[in-house]
Amino acid sequence: MYEGKSEKIIKEWWDSASEYYQKEISADKMTDVQYGPFGSNEGKLRLLGKIKGKKVLELGCGGGQVSIALTKKGAVCTGIDISHKQIEFARKNAKKEGVNVEFIELPFSKINKLKPGKFDIVISIMAIQYCTDLNALLKNVRDLLVKNGIFVFSIEHPFYLLMDPNDMKIKESYFDSGLKIKKEKWPDKSIHYFAYYERKISDIVNSIIESGLNLERIIEPLDSKDKIWGTGYRRALVNKIAPTIIFKCRK
Repeated sequence: MYEGKSEKIIKEWWDSASEYYQKEISADKMTDVQYGPFGSNEGKLRLLGKIKGKKVLELGCGGGQVSIALTKKGAVCTGIDISHKQIEFARKNAKKEGVNVEFIELPFSKINKLKPGKFDIVISIMAIQYCTDLNALLKNVRDLLVKNGIFVFSIEHPFYLLMDPNDMKIKESYFDSGLKIKKEKWPDKSIHYFAYYERKISDIVNSIIESGLNLERIIEPLDSKDKIWGTGYRRALVNKIAPTIIFKCRK
């Protein structure tokens, strides 16, 4: 019943949760790309190549931390997000950090409105799981990139999502992929619905291939510590299955 409304649910949840989420990741000093929980950073992984002067599009930019960090390194950045509240935070963060970034309130389903062949790099950090149509998104990303342009995205590792962090046992089937809706009751007793998509690794890889992008690398990093994203992650489970997986593609 929710499939057609998932984008609306995603927007409503992030508009409601934005302030809390931005406080949670306030340790991010916006000086480097942080790829995800215990997932290391661009300074170590070097997935993007030379940044200075490059035109970069960030998908699901949230509070703009990644775009701001890349702008400080000399990139010309545009960030899009479905959440009005997240875009407000992104603009405030950019002003506070003294950088110019174009932030646009725009869902993944509408990125074909952007100018094709404009971007040297497209990047998305822990946001593709909120994409309702991965095949369409990847084809649009291909069209937005210049020749030899790079697309790097990270998501929560599908294997990690299967595990119960308390007893470290498998709690669901890997094959039960697709849209997930979770009903939440917040401390103020308000009810919210959290929507996201779980996808098998093979589904993601096949979508990349079908889009016409070339998959160059899959990285499953595990940093020794994580001050920004690591809150709430049980280290015993993290040591067995890294929470973050990264895909690097090229047009």
